[in-house]
Amino acid sequence: MAETAPRSVSAAPVPDTSSAGSPSAIPCSGPPPLRSDGLSPRRDGVRSAVPRRVAIATGLLGLGGFGLADLLRHRQARADAGQPAADDTAVIFVWLPGGPPHLETYDMKPEAPAEVRGAFRPIRTNVAGIDVCELLPLHARCADRYSLIRSVTHDFADHGGGHKRFLTGRSPKEPTGFVNDFPMAGSFVSRFRPAAVAGIPGYTALVDSGRQHVDTFSFGAAYLGTSHTPFIVDGDPSTPQFQIPSLNLDTAMERRLADRSGLSSSLDRLRREVDAGTSMRAKDDFDVRALDMLTSPAAREAFDLSRESDLVRDRYGRHRFGQRALLARRLVEAGSTFVTVVMEHPGGEMPLNCCYNWDSHAVNCHIFDDAKWRMPFYDQAVTALVEDLAARGLDRRVLLVVTGEFGRTPRLENQIGTQTKVHQPGRDHWPGAQSILVAGGGLRMGQVVGSTDARGGYPKDRPLSPNDVWATVYRHLGINPELTVPDLGGRPMPILPSGEPIRELLG
Repeated sequence: MAETAPRSVSAAPVPDTSSAGSPSAIPCSGPPPLRSDGLSPRRDGVRSAVPRRVAIATGLLGLGGFGLADLLRHRQARADAGQPAADDTAVIFVWLPGGPPHLETYDMKPEAPAEVRGAFRPIRTNVAGIDVCELLPLHARCADRYSLIRSVTHDFADHGGGHKRFLTGRSPKEPTGFVNDFPMAGSFVSRFRPAAVAGIPGYTALVDSGRQHVDTFSFGAAYLGTSHTPFIVDGDPSTPQFQIPSLNLDTAMERRLADRSGLSSSLDRLRREVDAGTSMRAKDDFDVRALDMLTSPAAREAFDLSRESDLVRDRYGRHRFGQRALLARRLVEAGSTFVTVVMEHPGGEMPLNCCYNWDSHAVNCHIFDDAKWRMPFYDQAVTALVEDLAARGLDRRVLLVVTGEFGRTPRLENQIGTQTKVHQPGRDHWPGAQSILVAGGGLRMGQVVGSTDARGGYPKDRPLSPNDVWATVYRHLGINPELTVPDLGGRPMPILPSGEPIRELLG
């Protein structure tokens, strides 16, 4: 019996967006194009470094029923629970574009029919009652260091709609496309929790080359302005050639930095007199932050992976997934507040029957062969990050969240592969249920939150939304999600319109 697809805004069946020509498709083979809609790439840069006292003051003016006393009580509760001060916390957000298959990772159904359970078997972990896929043996040995959420669900089955729904905590006005109507969660973090260290980007995204456009993954800041988009670092940090272009200056440029700094200062007054609008202020913030990073030894050191031992780099893995995860750990240690790690292609030569990212339609890849190729890289990188955060005493200060925009269909499909030209198995988009890994943040680890039905199609108990995940993230960061920011029309918009911190994780 065929599965019934979760509804989308248009109440249409689950769309097949595997074609690179679709405006909402995430390309899955070959070098990724900059954009499928003809837009030119840009690097929407460094977030605004609004002083913390200004951010707090501004936020308190827009509170919806949340006052200073509530804020102080929240901080005292954190202290009583032995949690770090809110302004010393950070988040690493691992984004898996395309939608990882929950039935091949964290929510296996070994008793289901063959067309549901697939080719792999679950294995026990070091925590009784938690099983993971046999392709994740490193996960099995450190399950006490993470928790799994198996019952997150939403309604948007298109990549664009799924990205926007998950990343913004709101139903998008348009269920396709990647341009945000509302700010991505990281932009709110940038707005209310600037980095604690001058010259360190507070909000960073680490992506593949050719994927650096802010709208590739719905990372846009919408009405918060471009100064709250991430500092985007593209490329393969596992290669010797990897560098951050804006942090690597030639000698002549370094000699001119003092002059540039003076020029920037002299232009400040003129800029404000000419245009006091939002766009000029955003440009102003961008220039100041860019200059700070150009002259910041702390930024150069944070991005310098050569400072890590070979033992540590080897544990993470000498590939894109691993070295990008290691770079994220270095950034939060240095003072970054929110680091997004995009894991699409792990690097090296991709087999013909595999997919560029996690979009495992049968037309894109043989899902089981793709998993055999992809999972060892993923297993190594994620568990290295989980264990390293704990070993370095960062597992209370830093919260790790690993997720994609949705899961995959419970029932396998079989189609002719675009590359292989033979029939092969795959799974379609499925927002009805997905699995998410969380670690650190001073939360309760070694547990499973929620469950799905016998086929992995929908939550069986404890249904949760992406907003509940974000409410948990904001709580960790000390950001009240009821804080409001005016949209482009001047209407006060809360950071999060709904959602509650996941109580099982709070302990």
